[in-house]
Amino acid sequence: MSRLIEALNRLPGIGRRSAERIVFYLLKSPLEETLELGELLKNVRSEARFCKRCRNFSDAEFCSVCEDPARDGGVLCVVVDPKDVMAMEKTGAYHGLYHVLLGNLSPLEGIGPEELQVAHLIRRVKEEKFREVILATNPNTEGETTALYLAEVLKPYGAKVSRLARGIPVGSAVEFMDPATLQRALEGRQSFV
Repeated sequence: MSRLIEALNRLPGIGRRSAERIVFYLLKSPLEETLELGELLKNVRSEARFCKRCRNFSDAEFCSVCEDPARDGGVLCVVVDPKDVMAMEKTGAYHGLYHVLLGNLSPLEGIGPEELQVAHLIRRVKEEKFREVILATNPNTEGETTALYLAEVLKPYGAKVSRLARGIPVGSAVEFMDPATLQRALEGRQSFV
């Protein structure tokens, strides 16, 4: 039991108390549920792969987003990580396609365009003739560098290249914002009408 607690404790976002609660929950659960969870955990690494089209995680050749005929095939959202796809999907506000970079440009760490397979993204933009490419990288140094680079290399292919809006988060106050966030909020302001 202590080995399982330690193993769960190594997972991101799960502290020791949470790990203990999970173990005690599993001990009280029906055996079938616990065995099913164990089987799913065992298979996740062997069955998960990257979608051939967008590089999101999938259990088939193409992910469910790429297979969905109801998606807007004219809009592509470029994200850093498969977790970003999940976050975007939870909003229910985006109905286009995705491309997952699986990282950011980071010359200091030896991550260049080749490691992110930028050529694959360029090929998609060229072949699939998107109306718009939305760059949804994080608003940090690596994300900004990646977005600037991608905007430049995608420019010749005719799609409108946009960036997610940045500014003051919902529920916070102006007085607590750092100067860079306030500057971006001012630059990206929108009219009411």
